[in-house]
Formats: sequence, structure tokens, C-alpha cells
Amino acid sequence: MSVAKSDAILDRLIKLHPKKIDLVLDRILRLLADLGHPETRLPPVIHVAGTNGKGSVCAFTRAMLEAGGHKVHVYSSPHLVRFHERIRLAGSLIREGDLMSMLIECEDVNAGKPITFFEITTAAALLAFSRTPADALVLEVGLGGKYDATNVIPRPRMTIITPVGLDHAEFLGNNLADIAAEKAGIVKAGVPLIVGPQDDGPRDVILRRADALGAPVSVFGQDFFAHQEHGRMVFQDLDGLLDLPLPRLVGRHQIENAAVAIAGLRRVGGNWALDHAIETGLRTVEWPARLQRLTRGTLVELAPDGAEVWLDGGHNPHGAAAVARAMADFEERAEKPLYLICGMLQTKDAIGFLSAFRGLVRHVVTVEIEGEGASLGAGALYDRARGAGLDAAPAEDIEDAMMQITARAQANAHEPPPRILICGSLYLAGKVLAENG
Repeated sequence: MSVAKSDAILDRLIKLHPKKIDLVLDRILRLLADLGHPETRLPPVIHVAGTNGKGSVCAFTRAMLEAGGHKVHVYSSPHLVRFHERIRLAGSLIREGDLMSMLIECEDVNAGKPITFFEITTAAALLAFSRTPADALVLEVGLGGKYDATNVIPRPRMTIITPVGLDHAEFLGNNLADIAAEKAGIVKAGVPLIVGPQDDGPRDVILRRADALGAPVSVFGQDFFAHQEHGRMVFQDLDGLLDLPLPRLVGRHQIENAAVAIAGLRRVGGNWALDHAIETGLRTVEWPARLQRLTRGTLVELAPDGAEVWLDGGHNPHGAAAVARAMADFEERAEKPLYLICGMLQTKDAIGFLSAFRGLVRHVVTVEIEGEGASLGAGALYDRARGAGLDAAPAEDIEDAMMQITARAQANAHEPPPRILICGSLYLAGKVLAENG
């Protein structure tokens, strides 16, 4: 069956509720009840919330469990190229026929009642997970936590909260304490909680919630630690020290994300925390558009000779700071002028995002994200870049942006080939991967 058939169903489902996001649980709980409560027939669930890093933590967790011989379901969002990326059944992306079957069943049972696109597709995913045997389900929160459609699991095996920062202010507010409280809504009574690196305020909110529910907690920087040393990753918790290879995913922040995944698996113990599986998972993990080096495609061909082309989907100031640190680390190892190609949504803090690169980037070329109605125009984003104190210019599209950078590099032929980072939005990253992945 063609992908277009499931796309047609997904297009219908978008029209079932006038709001794209409406954070309550009533609708999905009603649908799950009508479906016979698939959320109660799942393998052990690892539920992951946070502003940044939750997708990477899920990817590390999956890679380590699979390296240990386990079959793993994964639910993540958004997708980059195809919706099927959101649902991984026992190690493989959901097949087109299975996706269509689950979507149609949920659509029929819902019978036209109001429900958001994310709610009904989450219900379809849970239905698929309940019907395919596996050893674990890694479940990523879509937005927030307390009222997210994934927060319907009665008793997960573990919950994880990755770093909390400012994002989705129109839904979660612009106060870190309030956002942390939303994320902490996934914490369950007596269920172990792993807390990733946090600022003091969000960490205090999360720990108070855990204490109130009697949830055992392991906190990064307190109960477990990780750092890079002599080209290796050193992890330590109360059970001892592991000398590990550096993660395949690039950047200091990925060492922290890997540590959170390791801490969670070691908290469960047994055959979920085999040392060789942790090591293999670090080497084999895949998570597209997270500081991904592009090596083929039109954009690479348009880039200056010898240039590095990197892609990252981070889209908030906290994520930008992590990527900027990684770029600075690259610069320490090999000096190259840094250029950004940036596209962002209107709802994002573009000045905050771009300010993270101040003093590091040579020039920013801004683009509108093609086909994305909520995208900032190239001119509007150019204004934000200038407001962040960066040298910038708008481009007609991403190919024009790359050609502008190539022209600048040719005019400075005495310099090393540039390092080019395409960034600012997962929607932009998805379009780049669709054509250059």
C-alpha cells in the first residue's frame, strides 16, 4: 500500500478538532476506554518528558536495550520525513498497512467526536503497541507532561525528566517553575524517577513532586555523574564506575543524555543494564537531525569544497546553547569559520536562540521554511538575527542560502573551508533530510 493512503487518513484526522493543541486528557481517555483500554496491555513503559534531550535519551535507551537482545517499542514526535517514524514496533518502523489499520480503527471508534490529531494518533500507537509483543516501550511526551496524551499509563516502569527550559510558551507559560510542574506531571506514586541536568528552580519543583508521591529519585550531578576523559566517557553512580566509549551522537550534551539513559537502565537492573549492551548502544545509537553530519545531497554539492555541513533540529535557547558549545568544541579541535543557515517558527524565541551563537558565528543566512505556514519569513528572521547582534542576510530558499555562503567562502579563499550549521527548526531539518538524507 502506498504512503499516500495513510496520509489521506491523517489529513482527515487533523480536522476532528479545531485546535491543534488542547491540553486535557478527557478525550483520549474516552477513546482508549472505547478501544478496550490498550494502555493497560503494554510492556514495561519508560516515560520520558523534558524540554531538551528527551528524544536523544529515548534513542540511547532503545539502542542499549536492543543491544542487550530486547525487543523495544518507541513512540516519539514529531516526525522528520514520514509519520511512520513516530511509531517503532519491536524494533522496526510501523508498516504502512498496520498504520492504516490502527488509524482507521481509532477513527471508526471515535465516531467523529472532537479529538486532537496528537491524541487520536497516540491512541493508534498505543493500540499497535498493545498488539505486538515487546520487552519495553520507550514513550516520549509530546508537549508538557501532566496533560499530554501520553500521560495515560497507569504505572510505568520508570519516568525520566530531561532538562527543562523555556519552549512552547503559548501552551506552557514562560515561567520555568510552571513548566517544570507540567513536566513533573508524569511522575507516579512509587515509580522510580530519573532527573537529568536541571537549573535549581526546575529541579526543586520536580523533586517536591516526587517527594509528595513517594517516587524514588536519581538526580544527575547528585546520584550519578558523567564526563569526558581522555577520549572516553566516564559514568559513575552508587553502583560503581563505567569506562565507556564516547557516544556516537556528537556534543557534550549527548554525554549527559547518555548518562540519563544509563542511570535509568541501571536503576531497573538485571538484563536491562548489561555493561556490554550499554557500550554497544553508545556506539550504534541513531537519532537524525541532532548534530548530524551531512555527507551527500544537493546542499553538500552546493557547499564550498572541503566544508563541513551539519544539521540540528534544536529550536529554543537552551538547545541552542548546547549546540553552540558543541560548535565551540569543534573550533578548539579544528579552526573553521562558522556559518549558520537558520529557519524558525513564529512561536519560537529567535533572538534568544541566535544569541547563543554570538561571538562564535561569522555570518547567518536566514530562510523561510518552505510549506510551513507558521514559519518566520526570511526577512523577519534576518531582523531577529540583527537584533541578536549577528551579521546576517536573508535568502530566497535554503539552496540560495548555501550558494551565498559558498560565494563568501570563495571571497575568503585564504581561510580554511567553513563549518556550516543548518538549524532552528525540526520542520526545516525534516525538509533537508527529505532531500539530502
